[in-house]
Amino acid sequence: MSAKPSDALPPHGPATPPTDKELVLKVIPMPADTNGNGDIFGGWVMAQVDLAGSVLPARIIRGRMATVAVNQFVFKQPVRVGDILSFFAAVERIGRTSVTVDVEVYSESFRDQGQFCKVTEASLTYVAIDENGRPKPIPR
Repeated sequence: MSAKPSDALPPHGPATPPTDKELVLKVIPMPADTNGNGDIFGGWVMAQVDLAGSVLPARIIRGRMATVAVNQFVFKQPVRVGDILSFFAAVERIGRTSVTVDVEVYSESFRDQGQFCKVTEASLTYVAIDENGRPKPIPR
């Protein structure tokens, strides 16, 4: 039985990707990334968000950095095998040694591309570190 395009839409309707954030990563989850329910494992999504969130701070820090905080992480909808996930990020704050980034994740069905559903949003903080792993000031 094949699904109709309207079956692929989330119960709250389609979403529009943000225009105030930069697309920093696109990925397609595979069967090995599923949990016991057959949905994509939340820990896998979290790892991808951490990678996506690090892209913009890397431009600012220009050296080693580490994730020091996941300030917020909300799973809004399940992610399914074969969905195309788009990760959008924006820098929210630059401190003396740290950068805080907001990340939003949108899924779209591989067959119905262009119809987006917001599945996750998060806020993460990265800190610039020296060769000994200690915080260091961000170059200005």
